[in-house]
Amino acid sequence: MSNIRQSTPTPLVPQTLARRLEGLAAEYEPGAVIPLHQHPFAQLLFASSGVMTVTTEHGTWVVPPERAVWVPARVGHSIRMTGRVSMRTLYLSDVLGPLAGIACCVVQVSALLRESILRAVAFPKSYREEGPEARLVAVIADEIRAAPTAPLHLPLPRDPRARRVADALRANPGDPRTLAAWSRVAGASARTLERVFERETKLPFGAWRQQARLLRALEQLASGESVTTVALELGYETPSAFIAMFRRSLGTSPGRYFQQADRRSARSEPQASGDR
Repeated sequence: MSNIRQSTPTPLVPQTLARRLEGLAAEYEPGAVIPLHQHPFAQLLFASSGVMTVTTEHGTWVVPPERAVWVPARVGHSIRMTGRVSMRTLYLSDVLGPLAGIACCVVQVSALLRESILRAVAFPKSYREEGPEARLVAVIADEIRAAPTAPLHLPLPRDPRARRVADALRANPGDPRTLAAWSRVAGASARTLERVFERETKLPFGAWRQQARLLRALEQLASGESVTTVALELGYETPSAFIAMFRRSLGTSPGRYFQQADRRSARSEPQASGDR
């Protein structure tokens, strides 16, 4: 079965794991989508190149290079690819114990965890439980437990008034309307709308909108758009204002962020079949 496609059927989900960890490597074209599905065990999704956007009923997680998203067992999720994505997936048995919590999150991938993931996706399916592969599984489990989370999550409000606003801004994060203008869309006062966003997303409205812009920026930059184009489309008056926001959020400029990721991923990796 080809592993490069514009859209994919629902992955064939294994119901059991032959070992405590199974790895999978897959390549996807820009715009490829894996529809909503779930796994009976936890999953770590890593992009060695390209950007993945993982969506559940509770929010959206954007996974740029050198980050990974933790998806707990039985959490329904879909995945959209931006740019050419080299996906490296680990399926993890619950016998490894709690690793990264009961909710989805983006985790930062250390150099050791990165190389361990790339090695694990090349494991033979029935590796020896007492062999070197099993020892590396223990290292991977320790690295996931210790991995800090990255602020790349956009939580979604459940209140229908706030959700109307959130859905509109997810579709167009650069919409410049004020909170007062959005309150008329929501059918609630500006004060009520602000209170609902803060209660249900743990973010004030302005911070939530900035996060929506940051996540869309990662997708657009990964698809090759210029910093200037992205900044203006997202409502920033100047590229420097956008770069300052990006640096505050991710610790470096947009150009350097993707250059660093490209250098780290420019190495030979094994290829395998598509997601399952």
